[in-house]
Amino acid sequence: MLLKINTPDEYIQSLPSERQEVMTTLRHIIKQNLPSGFEECMSYGMIGYVVPKSLYSAGYHCDTKLPLPFLSLASQKSHIAIYHMAMLEPSLLLEWFQVEFAKVSKKKLDMGKSCIRFKKAEDIPLVLIAELAKQLTPQDWIEIYEQHIKKSKPTKSA
Repeated sequence: MLLKINTPDEYIQSLPSERQEVMTTLRHIIKQNLPSGFEECMSYGMIGYVVPKSLYSAGYHCDTKLPLPFLSLASQKSHIAIYHMAMLEPSLLLEWFQVEFAKVSKKKLDMGKSCIRFKKAEDIPLVLIAELAKQLTPQDWIEIYEQHIKKSKPTKSA
């Protein structure tokens, strides 16, 4: 049976106790470090941080009724995932993150498209995640999205 999760608090409360602490910590770090303008919500069954329609009325090209996704946080079956949409394709941000990750972790970076995966909570470089959250304003993300992401994807009609 699928549970209907409406808020980030409900999402965290629905997790096994061993995941609740790290997810709460990550959520706090992200919220404290994201530039103003992003909004927290539930997005695609995860805790999401989006550019609200009040700042970008065009919305997400995959479903224009939705706000523009930026970053998401999820507890998956075998890992904790941080999805950062600005790292979906090669970029200066992706290169920066790869270099900085190697400086702070002895682990191999487990990453696919926009997804950064951590099998163990203790392997998450919290200070680096805080720095990652600070890197782009909503306006920066909109510009990147319009220049690179949106142009390469077909638009779904509203």
